[in-house]
Amino acid sequence: MSATANETEAPLGEVLVIDDHPLFCEALSMTLRNGLAVRQVTVSNTLQNALDALKSGAEPDIVLLDLNLPDVDGLDGLVRLKMAVPDTPVIVVSSMSENEMIRSVLREDAAGFIPKDSPKETITEAFSVIQTGGTYTPPDYIAPGEDDGIDPGDAAARLATLTPQQACILRLICEGKLNKQIAYDLSIAETTVKAHMTAILRKLGVYSRTQAVLVAQKAKFDTILNSGNVN
Repeated sequence: MSATANETEAPLGEVLVIDDHPLFCEALSMTLRNGLAVRQVTVSNTLQNALDALKSGAEPDIVLLDLNLPDVDGLDGLVRLKMAVPDTPVIVVSSMSENEMIRSVLREDAAGFIPKDSPKETITEAFSVIQTGGTYTPPDYIAPGEDDGIDPGDAAARLATLTPQQACILRLICEGKLNKQIAYDLSIAETTVKAHMTAILRKLGVYSRTQAVLVAQKAKFDTILNSGNVN
């Protein structure tokens, strides 16, 4: 049995929680302060608020990130957060605890994954593992096999399910454009872009824009577009 963080590591100075559910944040903050002796718990209800705080000089020891935020599509919040604080452990805390989601989170360099309905003992154990340099995953998580890559043929088949509008949006994503820029280029609402983005991620079987771009690159998406092989 793993020892608790209080028994093995010095108390953490600050933990940043990025979540927009007040009751969950309150319960989590209490667990962090009382169970793990965290001296300061800072809560941000959007990713942008958290990024602004980090830019202003906040230096948390660990960040806890929910994936379902008002200003985040899929795993893009994790990707943007890791770009801002590449050396700070980020633990994803989410109700979307499917095995493939956990794999995707770990591929994006998360330090661990905690299902949102976990008891406080799980949070304590996760912090203990991560503070000693490990990666925490739930007990029922199944690690990928050696052949857990994306086959080019499979990637092409997934891309072929996109509508012309979705293919156009994915092309702009591959060019590095944000939702606001895509909406402007296509003369559509940003909410429409987000809706298409959700559909694109679902059809490609991925959880972030970064992974969608990787699928496109794997299948040589430009070739598919030029051949007109989309629905």
